[in-house]
Amino acid sequence: MYRLIFIITALWTSLGLPAQVKETPNAQQARRMFMETFRMIYGDQGSQLTYNVNIIGIYKTQGTIWTKGKKSKFIDEKYIAWNDDVTYYRLERKKSKIVVYDAHSDERDKYATKFKFSPDNYTYSIKDSKEGYYITLKAKKNVKGIKEARCLLDKKTRYPISVRIKMGIFHTTIKISNVKVGGISDDLFSFPRDKYPASKYEYTDNR
Repeated sequence: MYRLIFIITALWTSLGLPAQVKETPNAQQARRMFMETFRMIYGDQGSQLTYNVNIIGIYKTQGTIWTKGKKSKFIDEKYIAWNDDVTYYRLERKKSKIVVYDAHSDERDKYATKFKFSPDNYTYSIKDSKEGYYITLKAKKNVKGIKEARCLLDKKTRYPISVRIKMGIFHTTIKISNVKVGGISDDLFSFPRDKYPASKYEYTDNR
């Protein structure tokens, strides 16, 4: 389910640069709070979280993601992927197949490029509730891809609890749990080649 990971990552990382536009106080607060969470999840200290998505009658999956700056790793029932910011390895578990890419190549997943967008293409708002802080991103006119995202943040930790995404008429909610910030070793992102010998696994190198 590595494509789902890119949806989540695109949503968060697309907000890495502040937009130079005039915003209401509510929008400014929403953007500021979102960026605080962004820095916790994608900062150099590293983070870990578990995701769960259930599109009733269509798709269900869960997995764990680790990030540290531009490095990342994820595991779900179908895939494991390692990205050490130099090389990207994706293991297709049932097929015992490993595909290798340059870490910075869009070719590693062409689907992911569809979710790249500019923060200036969205408006922001925040709403207080007993569940936490809801931060909503709404696409401006003629913006393609994600039309709306509603992110729920914990009031105390500011950790993400869920992300509800709308693309056209399609909606899905990604539940997030077991968030850990800091204490993530760089070794986690290195591909353990000795555990996956070429005698047992099929390698395809697309670098």
